[in-house]
Amino acid sequence: MSKNSKMQMKSAARLYAVQALFQMEASDQDLDDVREQFVTHRFGATMEGVDWAEGDADLFEKLLFEAVNQQAKIDQLTDKALTANWPIDRIDPTIRALFRAAGAELVLATTPPKVVITEFVDVAKAFFPDGKEPKFVNAVLDAIAREITPSSFS
Repeated sequence: MSKNSKMQMKSAARLYAVQALFQMEASDQDLDDVREQFVTHRFGATMEGVDWAEGDADLFEKLLFEAVNQQAKIDQLTDKALTANWPIDRIDPTIRALFRAAGAELVLATTPPKVVITEFVDVAKAFFPDGKEPKFVNAVLDAIAREITPSSFS
């Protein structure tokens, strides 16, 4: 497998993690049901004429588990990065899911923070192609990353 296709699979896993976290919150489904649904029925599938990219299942699962298990810590870091007038529970649920998935990857510390930020800004662009959200995501994730791994930015 080429380096490019591995990177595409990781990018797809990040996008799917955001979608799965959003779905869990919106529909009150549990982690195992949503994880199974994505890995079994969405990765690499064609549904309603839409081809779903193959995703990196390991990264997808790590992001989901970490986002759920570390949600309080990730939300606290996100709240700290947001302005006092906009606590995490007031922001768009898609952006909230994105912050949780990105926060999970930053907490895992297996990928350089700048790569995580770039990847999740791209996810934000996929959901909000014409909006200001990607810049907002970039700023908040930068603040979270600096809090978690300040040495990466010196």
